Parts: sequence; structure tokens; C-alpha cells
Amino acid sequence: MFGHTRTTLAHRHALIAPDGHVPSTFPGWSDATAFVIISPAMGADLSQILITFEPSGGSAYFPADEHEHVIYVETGTCEVHLADQVIPLATTGFAFIPPETAFTLQGTAATRLTVFRKIYEFHLDLDLPPLLHGLASAIPGEPFLGNPRALLQTLLPIDPRYDMAVNIFTYQPGATLPFVETHIMEHGLLMLSGDGIYRLENSYYPVTAGDAIWMAPYCPQWFAAIGDTPASYLYYKDVHRLP
Repeated sequence: MFGHTRTTLAHRHALIAPDGHVPSTFPGWSDATAFVIISPAMGADLSQILITFEPSGGSAYFPADEHEHVIYVETGTCEVHLADQVIPLATTGFAFIPPETAFTLQGTAATRLTVFRKIYEFHLDLDLPPLLHGLASAIPGEPFLGNPRALLQTLLPIDPRYDMAVNIFTYQPGATLPFVETHIMEHGLLMLSGDGIYRLENSYYPVTAGDAIWMAPYCPQWFAAIGDTPASYLYYKDVHRLP
């Protein structure tokens, strides 16, 4: 419909639908396009970036600074080029890149990446978290609070050196979060598959694959999967630091 979008930006949450995506390019990038879905410009403490590549492939450079990154490959393949190694990632592949580490993403035409980016919160008693990578499809889902119809895959170690968590939640049709959550953790979220209803504060939004959501700290939140197929989403939250 002309002039219509499901995108909504509120004070403490946002639903960003793909129909409103606008591309960006950055210094050091070649034949790669960024869609900055979530950023501090909207009041968030993280950035969530969708990256796509030209038919001949392309590269996206991230300099060494205070930011840490998690890369998740939605579709296709890419390589993470670091100073001393190259990490190949296939579909559902992920990598954690610690702060003060420069890297370049080399992708193909079919590749879509989501990158979570935030300033690392240093702790005097903790070393920097190490680089790691893996395949989300190889990580078993664990029943969330004992519910076998809502499975949680934990991508990063539960280790206080990491000040972020990145997980995948998969719900069978009709499954829900067991209660309306209200907590200090901020979320950046990408719907990977299926359909659902997301409660954000006092509003209820239909969501589908490709939608992104920002939830500020203490934003009441709840999800229900609808439709005939499972619904899954990738999400970030900040952890392991005193407020």
C-alpha cells in the first residue's frame, strides 16, 4: 500500500521492517553494502548491521578500535580476514571478534551477514575474551525453562570475559515466552524464519523473517510463534557487567 510500512520507532523500542532499508557504504569497503538497522543514533548502545555483496563479491573493512563484533551468516559464505589467519564461514556460521582487532569480511553475491557491534566494557580483573567461531546449526537447542517447544542455542561461551551474549531462539507454532520479561539487558534481534507476535511495551506487532527489533533496557517484551512452521530469531544482549 502506498505510504504504508510496518516499521515503528518508539522511545524504548523499534520494529524495523525490510521495506524501509536504506543502504550505506563506508571507507575501506568495496562492492559491499551496509544497512544500519540499529545504532546509537536511535538511543541504542549497540549497532546491528546487515551486509550484502555485489554479484562479483566484495569486502567490508572494520578497523581495530574499542568495538567488539559478532558476525552471523544468514545465507551464503564469507571469509573473515585477520592479520594472521583467515576464517571461512558458511550459512549459520558465526564469529566473535574481540576489540582492538582489525578484520575484513570477504563475501559472495549470495551472502547476507548480520553484524552486532558494540564498545567492549573492559574489566580490571578480566582478560580480553578470545576470538572464536563456529556453526550455529551444529549447536544443540536446549529447552528454555524446561519447555521442549522453545529451544535456545547459545553461540558464545557463558564466560565473564564476554560482555555480550548472542543466541538463537526457535519456537514451535503456538509456543511462547513463558512470561513478559522486563530486565536490564538491551536486545538487538533479527527474525530468521517463521512468523510471530512480539509484545514491546504495551504494543503488539506481527513479525516475520527479515524483521529486526530493538529493545531498550526494561522494555517489557513477550513473543508468541504463529503460523504452520517454527519461528526463530537471532538476538544480542549485554551481560556480565555491574550497572
